[in-house]
Amino acid sequence: MIRMRPDTLATLCEVNGKLASALLRLSPEHTHCSAIRPQDFSDLLSEILRAAQCLQCLPANSEVSAALEQQSLEYRSNLERLQHLLPELHRNLLAEKSRLENAQTNLTSAAAWARTSQKTF
Repeated sequence: MIRMRPDTLATLCEVNGKLASALLRLSPEHTHCSAIRPQDFSDLLSEILRAAQCLQCLPANSEVSAALEQQSLEYRSNLERLQHLLPELHRNLLAEKSRLENAQTNLTSAAAWARTSQKTF
């Protein structure tokens, strides 16, 4: 068996935990778009990059521990779930953006009407 960095398994476990939590938090049935912050996407990217760095340290075609193999499979599964989630999340965020823009337009129009009405009285 090939030796790996001692923190590789721990890092993958931590990344998988954070990805699973983010997937749950960002899933449309659990979150309203207004609860999503830009930092959520930065955090996701950071975790993916951490895992990528760990996995790049592993020699190709090597035997790895069963625990590391399990974490690698879980990581892949989390990435696949994220791949399926992102298009719907993107659509929902665009719809929320459009809704907010319409609300802003209506508010601006109402404020202009109120100013005009105030001047006529």
